[in-house]
Amino acid sequence: MPDSPTVTLRARIDADTDALYRLAGELSSWEERGPSSPAPLSRAAFEARLARVESEGSDVVRFVIEADGLAVGTVTLMGEDDLARHAEVGIALLPEARGRGIGTAAIREIVEFAFVRRNLRRLHLQAIASNARAIRAYEKAGFVVEGRLREHAWVRGSYEDIVLMGLLRDAGVG
Repeated sequence: MPDSPTVTLRARIDADTDALYRLAGELSSWEERGPSSPAPLSRAAFEARLARVESEGSDVVRFVIEADGLAVGTVTLMGEDDLARHAEVGIALLPEARGRGIGTAAIREIVEFAFVRRNLRRLHLQAIASNARAIRAYEKAGFVVEGRLREHAWVRGSYEDIVLMGLLRDAGVG
């Protein structure tokens, strides 16, 4: 395997818009990235959504994933619970970034950020059961399978299970 790319999490800049628009509109991985029905996404609608999110603020912490100087995806912390100190993790990568260790590195970085910088004690995420590559990356970062929602997602013509995974700060990761 070639050297792993250098992966950095950072804030979005204007130069990232083309890559993020391509990712947001990618139909082949739509169901892995969220529960909404697949549909074409116009550039204008995407840019309006970006502007709305940035102007409204949010309880979501969003990072662009940069690998070897290029924006290749996003990773987020969502639904942070201030009392119980937990949040959900989400990640999305462009097709050319998949299978190169970038996702695993980004997940490890968001775990470190969440536990060390935001003082969270638990992280959780969901994955489509057939997305073995993603599940393997989450396991490499220390996540364990905690449960399964049977036939919970409609994915490219059939129902699939959602795998629920979690990671506790006390598990020694970070």
